[in-house]
Amino acid sequence: MRLLVILATMALIYSSAAAYDPLDPNGNITVKWDVMSWTPDGYVATVTMNNFQMYRHIMSPGWTLGWTWAKKEVIWSMQGAQTTEQGDCSKFKGNIPHCCKKTPTVVDLLPGVPYNQQFTNCCKGGVVAAWGQDPTASVSAFQVSVGQAGTSNKTVKLPKNFTLLGPGPGYTCGPAKVVPSTTFLTSDRRRKTQALMTWNVTCTYSQFLARKNPNCCASFSSFYNETITPCPSCACGCQSKSNCLRSDSKILTKAGINTPRKDNAPLLQCTHHMCPVRVHWHVKLNYKDYWRVKISITNFNYRMNYTLWSLVIQHPNLNNVTQVFSFNYRPLVPYESINDTGMFYGMKYYNDLLMEAGPSGNVQSEVLLQKDKNTFSFRQGWAFPHKVYFNGDECMLPPPDTYPYLPSSAHHSPISFSASIFLCLILFLVVDCFAT
Repeated sequence: MRLLVILATMALIYSSAAAYDPLDPNGNITVKWDVMSWTPDGYVATVTMNNFQMYRHIMSPGWTLGWTWAKKEVIWSMQGAQTTEQGDCSKFKGNIPHCCKKTPTVVDLLPGVPYNQQFTNCCKGGVVAAWGQDPTASVSAFQVSVGQAGTSNKTVKLPKNFTLLGPGPGYTCGPAKVVPSTTFLTSDRRRKTQALMTWNVTCTYSQFLARKNPNCCASFSSFYNETITPCPSCACGCQSKSNCLRSDSKILTKAGINTPRKDNAPLLQCTHHMCPVRVHWHVKLNYKDYWRVKISITNFNYRMNYTLWSLVIQHPNLNNVTQVFSFNYRPLVPYESINDTGMFYGMKYYNDLLMEAGPSGNVQSEVLLQKDKNTFSFRQGWAFPHKVYFNGDECMLPPPDTYPYLPSSAHHSPISFSASIFLCLILFLVVDCFAT
């Protein structure tokens, strides 16, 4: 019995640690239920999903929200979303509920649905932006009319076992908790009203739960060394090595090869790392007071377009970013005393879509950074990132001892051949002058 308790405690600690992100310690998705009115057998609620994660968004095919009813509740109707199954509603005659399942699964509606089916912040195909990237697009909502549920704060029972998929696994949701009722402004913004009852559900993300292998890798190069440090071999696992395609494969010319599958199974270009995405960091130029970096992101998946992509870099000199040329940029300060992390993301309608593998499957930018004379150095891999995240998942970095090294003579100013001749001539004249 004692062993079981110890194992359970260790599992709890490990799962909590796996969900903790040191670069976004307060990031989560909060699902809020606001009971807005009572009905003869239940209530009408507004369900709002707020993505408070700084750089992790929910991309297509969007979120899926599920739960288990505490009693024998049914969903009479919905606006702004729908359930994936109706369930067994055979006991109802005449007015048939929208869903009778004990464990309903809800998805967002697609853009362009009729106006009478829409709701505020709905109908985006389940795509929700990261709060740090676009706060106005980091919310999704729908309305649900629940029956057989109780008609007061004392008789309503909170749903249980919430699940959030977005668009794959990785999220773990805690229990629903009653919180102070949400306050709203009326349409004329002159009077405040409040929900009759409110409860919250908090969901956190764990890359460990999402997949057993990384989803991206990083490679490095520099102007001062011709060596390119590649992604580690099998950085993202090599399970799909037998199914990958060479970049010159004739299959790629066939129609439909880029069509996504329902199970989101990737179709990868054959590489030694077998990652869907590679981030390359190139130390490009060195000025007196500045240095310049080129960042390239390459997509090796023939079946995936990355919408609203984000790239997070941790590097000590990001506290002195002077200019970013073709990406958006904002610093991330997870802790007040440390400013070494920043988020890069695409410019709307320009490069916010990272296309599938092929000639257009890459985006790139350059970054100008001001040197901090107390810490700046090209030695011992200082010029390369400490951490790299793509779309909220940490990328595998090469081993530090393989980084492009700084030649031992690089700290000396090289003297050209013509300058050497000039110095020798000066020395000869000086010696000859003293000799006479």
